[in-house]
Amino acid sequence: MPAIDLRPLSLGELLDRTFFLYRRHFLLFTGIAAIPYSFFFVVNLGSTLFARFRLGVPSFPIPGQLPSPGSALAASGSGIVAFIVIVFAGFIAFLFSVGASVFAVSEIYTGHETSIHASLGRVRGHAFTIFGVLLLSGLIMAGGFILLIFPGIYLACRICVATAAALLEDIGAADAIRRSFSLTRNFAGRAFLIYLLTLAMAFAVIGALQFPFGLLIALYARQREIVTILMVVMQVGSFFGDVLVAPISTIAFALFYYDLRVRKEAFDLQMMMQAIGGAPVPPPITSSVPSTFGSDAS
Repeated sequence: MPAIDLRPLSLGELLDRTFFLYRRHFLLFTGIAAIPYSFFFVVNLGSTLFARFRLGVPSFPIPGQLPSPGSALAASGSGIVAFIVIVFAGFIAFLFSVGASVFAVSEIYTGHETSIHASLGRVRGHAFTIFGVLLLSGLIMAGGFILLIFPGIYLACRICVATAAALLEDIGAADAIRRSFSLTRNFAGRAFLIYLLTLAMAFAVIGALQFPFGLLIALYARQREIVTILMVVMQVGSFFGDVLVAPISTIAFALFYYDLRVRKEAFDLQMMMQAIGGAPVPPPITSSVPSTFGSDAS
């Protein structure tokens, strides 16, 4: 499989390349994304049905067959334990899913074949690093949002390639955060637009799969059986929406990471020298020319 040409990309080209990879490797990326969201789907569906049937009480209870307080308490306790276990497993799966998506983009971008199993296999040993990056990123953004909304948004734009840097350069979480700040210097505007476009797409897709059922639930609010069915169908729609949307931002920011390295470190020349068997070109020491927030988004 030939490598995709490495060169500085405009924002439009970066997004076009994102959707090109997504369409061409649709089953790969959605298959990776479906793993953690399967756990979350089970949790959401279980919570919906649990609230609907009230600890196993049927819609038309048979006299003398209502659960005793003790059995209800046991059911509640076992349900909480199951909920915690599934959520924890889903979180671990989410860490692997994020890492596998980044590795998949890297393999495809450098001209190699990959699979769901191979991409997930590469994450082994990196799960704690991904967790560390997400934890530090969350704390940094939380601090920014506590001060004011705009600093939080700006910091989110500066640390957007930290996960890709941690995995593809095999560095620790703190180093990955610093690395992301270095790479995204003068390019926060472009990161903001990527966030904005991917979030808009997420709301559009998930809303299209959930809004009609939410409207029907409001219309049939007094018919409990119909409401239950609609809520289950809405959870299914939410699952498919999440699986369809989740890979897009991961692909976009993985490509953004490569684009920044091409712009600032001549990464395309390094790959070219490696391909012809020569010594890789060392990254330049000088920084890029500063630009304004608006102009760097072009």
